[in-house]
Amino acid sequence: MKFPSPLVSGVLIKRYKRFLADVRLDTGEELTAYCPNTGSMITLATPGSKVYLSPKLEGLKYTWEIVENEGALVTINTQLPNTLAFEALTQRRIPELAHYEHIQREVKYGVENSRVDFLLESAGHPACYLEIKQVHLKRGNSGVFPDGITARGSKHLREMMAEVIKGNRAVMLYVIQRGDVSSFEIAADIDPEYAKTAALAKSHGVEFLAYKTDVSLTELSLSTKVPIL
Repeated sequence: MKFPSPLVSGVLIKRYKRFLADVRLDTGEELTAYCPNTGSMITLATPGSKVYLSPKLEGLKYTWEIVENEGALVTINTQLPNTLAFEALTQRRIPELAHYEHIQREVKYGVENSRVDFLLESAGHPACYLEIKQVHLKRGNSGVFPDGITARGSKHLREMMAEVIKGNRAVMLYVIQRGDVSSFEIAADIDPEYAKTAALAKSHGVEFLAYKTDVSLTELSLSTKVPIL
């Protein structure tokens, strides 16, 4: 996907109230931008970091899109992983899922009032329930998830286990929103319950995939699969 307008660069002053970030543009102007990320953003919200904003049509003038971290460009917008995954699915760029012909988004399912990100279907194949998780925390050379306690993430894993038991397919796809990693791992120290549930889900047949993202100041694309440690 390409950014529809050129990004504007500046320096992060502070991020606060989850949705707000004060930024000093390269022009010297100081403004408040929308932060489209409700997570902890560990290591990514450090004052003084170089950031890039996109113009916004309503409300605040800009949306924070990218931050420089450890020499890499990292997307922080939590809405983008689903967009990148949909683009890759329609272009058949995820080999493990390339044979599915029909893609539905945000489909209700399960017993815990859930919505799956994508329901994939194709004649002769079991339906595939595909859940997307965004990853931007890095430790060493690995992308890491989660960066905070995620009861919702554990709920999704339970719903996916139930679909596998029914005879369907369930895939958890971690979209790493940066390109400077060579592997992925689950942060059991941050959320032990999620790690425990993920291990149980895997033992029941839920599949796990991790792909990193090519990030530039003009466009983003899902790129290479990385091993899960």
